[in-house]
Amino acid sequence: MAQLVVRNLEERLRIRLQRRAARHGRSIKEEIVVILRDALRDSDSQDGGVGTEISALFSRIGLEGEVPEIHGHLIAPATFD
Repeated sequence: MAQLVVRNLEERLRIRLQRRAARHGRSIKEEIVVILRDALRDSDSQDGGVGTEISALFSRIGLEGEVPEIHGHLIAPATFD
């Protein structure tokens, strides 16, 4: 297994990593591995956005045309007042 050395890590960041690891019941090393794995999994899946995924889901039942991607908009939960 490869090793990764991070130098000059800000103390504030180290403390946040330590607290996050403790919340998840892991060591700092294990927490960093999880963070890296999640970050890379997310970047690998960005070949297409939500529109691409919707097109793929409905392509088998006859969705015609492209579903445009909308970039730069934050997704927020609906509010019901």
